Amino acid sequence: MHLLTTISEKIDALNEYSGRLISWLAGIMVLVFCFDVAMRYIFNVSFASVFELEWHFFAAIFLIGAGYTLKHDKHVRVDVFYGEMSAKKQAYVNLGGVLLFLLPICVVIIKTSLLFVYNSWIIRENSPDPGGLPARYIIKAFIPIGFSLLLLQGISLALKSLATILNRVNIKEHE
Repeated sequence: MHLLTTISEKIDALNEYSGRLISWLAGIMVLVFCFDVAMRYIFNVSFASVFELEWHFFAAIFLIGAGYTLKHDKHVRVDVFYGEMSAKKQAYVNLGGVLLFLLPICVVIIKTSLLFVYNSWIIRENSPDPGGLPARYIIKAFIPIGFSLLLLQGISLALKSLATILNRVNIKEHE
């Protein structure tokens, strides 16, 4: 069980680092939005590259931050029943959700996105819009990276849930 706890802790540390690293983009994204709005409404000027940059920042934050969000249990869920359950029952729900939904979906998205990203890198895909950003292939690479981090965090949650089910540790105490 110690090995599983160590693996879970390493995955948690990776997603904690990734989430904190990518979080600085949120502040920059706000500044880019403010610049875009000011240019549009004050000067009546718009730039395709600025608009695309906003979406690139959003995509990076969302994709890389998904594992971090799961680590901190901040994903949206219906807590009508879950919140009233014991820690052991919550662990069963978490383990089932991870094994039946999260891991398979992450695997499918990672697998199907690899060719998509590879083709984008091969042709050095750029924005089709005049004045758009170059190197669109870089942001597309965030798809398998982000879902890999989410997959790893799902594995960590499954390990913690298993430990709780086996009465080794409570998920909340482990974090």
